[in-house]
Amino acid sequence: MTLAMDWDEWATHDAVALADRVRQGDLTPAELAAQAAAGIARLNPALDAVVEVFDDVVADPAKDGMNEAGVFAGVPYLMKDLGPTLRGRLQEFGSAIMQGNRPAQDSFLTGRIRQAGLNIIGRSTTPEFGVCSSAENAFYVTRNPWDTDYSTCGSSAGSSAMVAAGVLPISHATDGGGSIRIPAGVNGLIGLKVSRGVYSLAPTMSDLTGLVSIQGCVSRSVRDTAAFVDACRGAAPGEFMPFWSPAEPYSERIRRDPRRLRIALSHEWGDSSATPHFVAELERVGRLLEGLGHHVEWALPEIDFRAAFAAQTACYISNFAQVIGGHLARLGLEKPTSELLEPINVKIWEAGIDMSYTDRARMQAVFNTTSRGFGAFFERYDIILTPITAKPTPKVGTAEYLTTSTNLSVHDWFANLWKNFAYTPLANLAGIPGISLPLAAQENGLPLGIQAQAAQAHDGLLLQLAAQIERAIDGKWNGGALPKQHVSRS
Repeated sequence: MTLAMDWDEWATHDAVALADRVRQGDLTPAELAAQAAAGIARLNPALDAVVEVFDDVVADPAKDGMNEAGVFAGVPYLMKDLGPTLRGRLQEFGSAIMQGNRPAQDSFLTGRIRQAGLNIIGRSTTPEFGVCSSAENAFYVTRNPWDTDYSTCGSSAGSSAMVAAGVLPISHATDGGGSIRIPAGVNGLIGLKVSRGVYSLAPTMSDLTGLVSIQGCVSRSVRDTAAFVDACRGAAPGEFMPFWSPAEPYSERIRRDPRRLRIALSHEWGDSSATPHFVAELERVGRLLEGLGHHVEWALPEIDFRAAFAAQTACYISNFAQVIGGHLARLGLEKPTSELLEPINVKIWEAGIDMSYTDRARMQAVFNTTSRGFGAFFERYDIILTPITAKPTPKVGTAEYLTTSTNLSVHDWFANLWKNFAYTPLANLAGIPGISLPLAAQENGLPLGIQAQAAQAHDGLLLQLAAQIERAIDGKWNGGALPKQHVSRS
């Protein structure tokens, strides 16, 4: 097959640049899709990041209603194998219980993505139900393109691996506690978790029924993420919570530097603190921001971190138990078996299926006090910076973080998770935005994302700061380095 461009040229284009080439008549959506499909064929044997390619949409990008006149003009896109549904396409959640599942309708957000001009050409990998920190199950083991001995983390594993490897510039991701930001951080990408009230979960859920789950994308440029939010945000008919829109599109706002910001640094969150190397990297980024004119100092929100993590755990257990229960009912089963679900997910169902309203009310009371604590903090500071994780990226097969773990206590399993992945989940609890930026490196050579969080509805401020940094480093995220597994190298 003759491709539209060589891989070096392809890898230098973000989604906005590819769309501009289509509008100029240099490329067609079909050529973009063919190139991305060739990239998947080239790198998926090493990365195991794509579950399925939709060959019919690669051949005919307009087949499922993609709007070529949209801002992305036919740029290829992978959908994580959970979240928004595609009518008639498989959606299997990385789980045996979901094999063969074909939703009967598109989600509202699916329509927004297609209307934006993104061509959904396949499904990317995820842990079972997106619960754990790495996509390692009976169906695939997704590997980090920087070093395939290591995890991509999760749960937006496959999307992050493919975007980092240069196969496509942007891909779908979801975040219930860090599942956009963590894999973005360890794969060297930009990953924004937006505030509540941005992307619709219609027709089956809302931001109030899920409380912590957010849709989004991973990308390699700030303008791609800004354009995605601008094009895909918005309420579906019948939402029972308010949705909000900024006064100015983010794609316009990011062209200007932010005002002088009050920026806090922190790496001690409850019982978790980062490794000395991670702290040094955080301090280095703080100095970079001081050089851009911002005020930077160490500070921490006054919240009860232990109570907050316990409430977050209760939310996950009760939410996932109900999701699992719904699929058991669909199959006419009373309880899960080890053949259908991984061990920790069985324990989640057992611990959460009968959780009472009283238990949820206690959980929501802590959500309230935690959110108020962050709110008070953001009266004094504009941004708080943390590392994306407290510990180095685990190697593939590190069982303690997987839902295949033999840990007898689901609460102990979650508590162990928070020791490493401490800095991201409370943004979901409080409904505030957070973004991972590829500004640092681990001692093992893998990327280390630095996370910025802000007050609710200040998503645009995070993107504006990210764009200022991007200009300051001449667009060279990850210091300009590329992963070992990359389309331009294979």
